[in-house]
Amino acid sequence: MGRPHIRGAARATLTGLASLSLVTGVALAFVPQAAAATQATAHTASPNPYSPAYQHPYRHGVVPTLQQNAKMKSWAANQPAATTATGPETLSYGGGVDGIGVQSGHSKVYLVFYGSQWGTQSTNSNGDATFSGDPDGAAPVTQEMFKGIGTGNELWSADLTQWCDGPNVSAGATSCPSNANFIPYQSGGVLSGVWYDNSAASPSAATGHQLGAEAVKAAGHFGNTTAASNRDAYYVILSPHNTNPDNYQGQYCAWHDYNGDSTLTGGPVSSSYGDIAFSNQPYNMDSGSGCGVGFVNSPGTLDGWTMTLGHEWHEMMSDQNPAGGWTNQTGSSYNGQENSDECAWISPGSTGGAANVAMGTGTFAEQASWSNDTNNCAISHAIVGGGGGGTGGTLTNGTFETGSLSGWTTSGTTSANTSAAHSGSYGAMVGSTNPTNTSSVSQSFTAPSGSSRVSFWYNVTCPDTVSYDWATATLQDTTAGTTTTLLGKTCTQGAGWKQVSGTVTAGHTYTLTLTNKDDNYAGDATYTYYDDVTVS
Repeated sequence: MGRPHIRGAARATLTGLASLSLVTGVALAFVPQAAAATQATAHTASPNPYSPAYQHPYRHGVVPTLQQNAKMKSWAANQPAATTATGPETLSYGGGVDGIGVQSGHSKVYLVFYGSQWGTQSTNSNGDATFSGDPDGAAPVTQEMFKGIGTGNELWSADLTQWCDGPNVSAGATSCPSNANFIPYQSGGVLSGVWYDNSAASPSAATGHQLGAEAVKAAGHFGNTTAASNRDAYYVILSPHNTNPDNYQGQYCAWHDYNGDSTLTGGPVSSSYGDIAFSNQPYNMDSGSGCGVGFVNSPGTLDGWTMTLGHEWHEMMSDQNPAGGWTNQTGSSYNGQENSDECAWISPGSTGGAANVAMGTGTFAEQASWSNDTNNCAISHAIVGGGGGGTGGTLTNGTFETGSLSGWTTSGTTSANTSAAHSGSYGAMVGSTNPTNTSSVSQSFTAPSGSSRVSFWYNVTCPDTVSYDWATATLQDTTAGTTTTLLGKTCTQGAGWKQVSGTVTAGHTYTLTLTNKDDNYAGDATYTYYDDVTVS
């Protein structure tokens, strides 16, 4: 096993206790020193004793039950108001943990159905896994929701495009510089894999450590065995009906964390695969209206289920390794909270209230998330720093989830297929398993305001030598009249997926060309997979 991934240098900035991530209460803050300096007028808040995170600091982004939420609000209302340097709900950057603040690539969501109590697995007409031990039909709805994010012109997830990380973002920052690594709009869906782990029964009350260990096990199952392959990965650990993971019943509905959190019950989880972001998703319909059954619709059996799934995904995206991303450090009654915490359980029809969100795969009840740039809880938001207008942070069809090469100019032998997927269901295959010549896909685009880089993933299969066969990629700046080689001639086999990035200037027009060269010699055909082409 590799070293346990723990908070490292960021842990040294704790001023007494780990951060408590609350929904509407008060928490002891994890404030990096630079952040503390920018918020000298804030006072240290007292912990809200009614929060499910009280004395359980690993419950980041915890969603309290409606009843517990009311107790938290009542307690917070009787506390002295804080004087803050910014608004009481403003989020600021935590400086990163292990160099990670937000998920600044195309998110890869893996669903892990944890334990044999889920019953017999089948497949429905949409290709979704279904289970005989799932009385409310939660499993297929979960899959359709994550398939639907970034499709059908939904803008619920676009709120995330204002958040960022990277070396150009200072701890304590309340907005992102133009040269930051922004979260891109998640065009084409984020579901990357489904696993039914029925090797044993799920514990009746899994600990935080057991849930984290299941996430690390899932990373191995999906072949994500390097830190790079897990940089944009997220594992949702779905416990079955009639279990009580981390004793959630009557207290809360879900939370998220990462394996290296030393405050997990049972301790941090060792990982040889880098840091592993995961969530604890109980079968919270068992808690009825306390976890949102009927909150938006009637009967709305899965309202709270999709709301908490969305809540935790939003917070993982903006605070992947808590609390290195964007959290409340104002010392107000929102102290320690993440973006979705600040907007939890706001009634439908109210400003910032929960609502049905239409996606390309269906309509799902979701809640709003806090937006610094509009200073409110946003159920819909314009695509900003991490986006590219209608391209959604990618070139047209940059994730190839249309199942075609629409939007791209092709030459030679090319196709969109499932074998070529780095995330989602499709990627571009340039070349063939049979001998070919030179093949390519290319696309012209204008770098949007706030963007600074273009990136893509590639996986080349080259059984020849670089003298004859290779993969390569170029970026032509047609505004400046220059061409940059992003990927030099590369001939490897079995090296797996690699990411390549290059710089762009906002407002300039570019042509990106992704090429595979094969010498048409029998017996050693070379081909290259390309996927997740983004501008951010």
